[in-house]
Amino acid sequence: MSDISTLLANLRRPRLLIRAARHGIQDYRRERDLRRLINECPSSSPEAAPARLFSAEERVEETRRAGDAGYSIARHVELLIALMAEARLFSNRASI
Repeated sequence: MSDISTLLANLRRPRLLIRAARHGIQDYRRERDLRRLINECPSSSPEAAPARLFSAEERVEETRRAGDAGYSIARHVELLIALMAEARLFSNRASI
């Protein structure tokens, strides 16, 4: 996958969503959250999770932009939290 940090930096979302996600990063638990958000086993490849998270987040963003009643702001924030946390984990592993 391309540099996750770059993809995340180029992500344009409402400021309130990003701020909410930043506050939730400390509560992120890979073992619990990946399985719930994208049905991904946390022991799988660290590169696979961000790709699936980006895909899921893009679908939620399309729903938000369309004004669909099925949009869940809570799910959107949870996906952004996971993306940010996974980017941190990935960059930490790359620097080792």
